Formats: sequence, structure tokens, C-alpha cells
Amino acid sequence: MKALKIIFIGLGIIILIIIGLLGYVRYFLPDIGVSKMNVALTPERVERGEYLASHVMVCMDCHSVRDWSYFSGPPTPGTLGAGGDEFTREMGFPGNFYAPNITPYNLDSWSDGEIFRAITSGVNKNGKPIFPVMPYHSYGKADIEDIYSVIAYIRSLEPIKKEVPESEPDFPMGLIMNLMPKEPQHMIRPPKSDQLAYGEYLTKVAACADCHTPFEKGQPVTGMMYAGGREFELPFGTLRAPNITPDKATGIGAWTEDVFVNRFQAYDSIHKLERKNGLMEYNSLMPWNMYGSMEKDDLEAIYAYLRSLAPIEHQVEKVSYRKVE
Repeated sequence: MKALKIIFIGLGIIILIIIGLLGYVRYFLPDIGVSKMNVALTPERVERGEYLASHVMVCMDCHSVRDWSYFSGPPTPGTLGAGGDEFTREMGFPGNFYAPNITPYNLDSWSDGEIFRAITSGVNKNGKPIFPVMPYHSYGKADIEDIYSVIAYIRSLEPIKKEVPESEPDFPMGLIMNLMPKEPQHMIRPPKSDQLAYGEYLTKVAACADCHTPFEKGQPVTGMMYAGGREFELPFGTLRAPNITPDKATGIGAWTEDVFVNRFQAYDSIHKLERKNGLMEYNSLMPWNMYGSMEKDDLEAIYAYLRSLAPIEHQVEKVSYRKVE
């Protein structure tokens, strides 16, 4: 009986510890403070921020209404920053998540420090975690001045009155999300003259790995960075991001710099292509029209960095169609 009593006491202690840990995660995390800052809205910052938000970090991709009557769903004019992109259970996400309105209509009550924390650490004004479909872990690597520029740009947007639903994570994702935010680890933006380092900076800030790396159980597969294969569930089937390592057979190893740059510039923000046959099956989730207007030497730097990576042989099936019964 004495041994049984000890076992029960031990189990009770373990249960209390678990409850305590869960309570700590639920009520005290994420624990990331707000820095006091006042970002000056200079013309230079607004211009730089527009370039980053529209063509590198592509914030406007999710935080606008995408027009899927065109190839790659470019932002609909008049909706920049209004939010609305949905990431739902039907698409394979652990809940329903919505890109919020980031125009001054919604962010007017936010301090610059709160916006900075949301972009770089994934914590909103109310201290709640943001689901990492927004790649804040990558944005947290950006040069601080670049983040200031993005803040200046979104502060300059036309206020758009649009209400966006609150995100609804499933259990236990609602708890797990509290563990995800972390302090940013800012890089210093290298000069363009250092093409390889500059290309690495752009590639990381653009969060290319988030889509071009296969994931299992919500985590990137070790040793497969940029090897493609991340899956996106859509009504007609499953789309997968391609391999962008320099493997000649399955990646971009056979691509010249001109081929790489032209692939993007064929879909700039000016020349929009209507969707082939009007079907989503012939479309692309990648916002080509936004990346396509990136500066040529920036695209060349990204190409140089990707070509410096170790090639990974990984054949990716672009799309698997779902059988309709």
C-alpha cells in the first residue's frame, strides 16, 4: 500500500507539473516585448518599403484580394493591404487563418513597435501569436532599416474599411503557436557589390525556403532546404513547389542566369495574363506578377545564391489531381 501511495503522489506531482506548464504556455507566452520606436515616414523609406512589400517580401500578396481571373492571382487594384487571403482546414492547415487588414484603417491604433513585433516576431497587438503562414521567422532576419521601410509604406496606404475574421487555430495548435514566436535575428543588408551575400539576404528575407522546402508535421525536412515538394491542398488536387537547388536533372542547375531572370520578368506587374481556360488547374500560387517586377540585379543576385547551394536530387510532381466521385 505504501508503494501504491508513493506512485499516486508521484503521478499527482507529474500532473500538477503538466498543468502548470500548460498554464504557463497558455497565459504567459509568447513573452516578447514591444520596443519603443517612432518610424519617420520619409519618401525614401516609403519607396523602399513599397518595393519590399510588393516585390520581395510580398506582404501585399496575402494582405490584398488576389484576382484569380489572371495567372498567379495578382492583387486587385483598390485592395492593397485590405487583407482577405484565407488559409483553411480544406487546404490542409490546422485551423482557419486569415490575413488581416494592414491599412491604416486597422493599424491606426497600433504603435510602430507593435507593427515591428508582428512583422519580425509573429505577435500581434494583443500579444497573441500569429500563425507562421506569415513567414515572420524570415522577416525577423531582415535589416532593421528594411523593416522600418515596410512600416513606413503600410502607414502610407489608403485606409480601406474591411473587416477580416479572427483566425481560428485548432487544438492543440492554439497552444503550440504560443511557443513559435521568437526574438528577431536581424542581418545587415550587404551591398549589392557583394552579389552572393546580397543574394542570400534577399532569398532569406523573401522566405523562398518556406514554400520550396518539403514539410512534415509542420517542420521543414532536414537536409532538404530549397529542394521543393511542399504541398498545397486545393479543391482540384495538390500543388507542390519545385526544386530550386542547382541540381541539373531535378532543379535549376541547367538554367542560365538569363533563363532565370526572364522566367520572372515574363510575369511582371504590368503584363498580366488571363487564366488559361479559366481553370485554377492551369494557375500558380506563386505571385509571379509581384516577384516579376523585382529589380534585375536583385533577381541576378538570388540566382547567384541559389547556384551556390549544394544540389539536391529531388524530383517533384507539380500537381496531383483529386478524383471526383
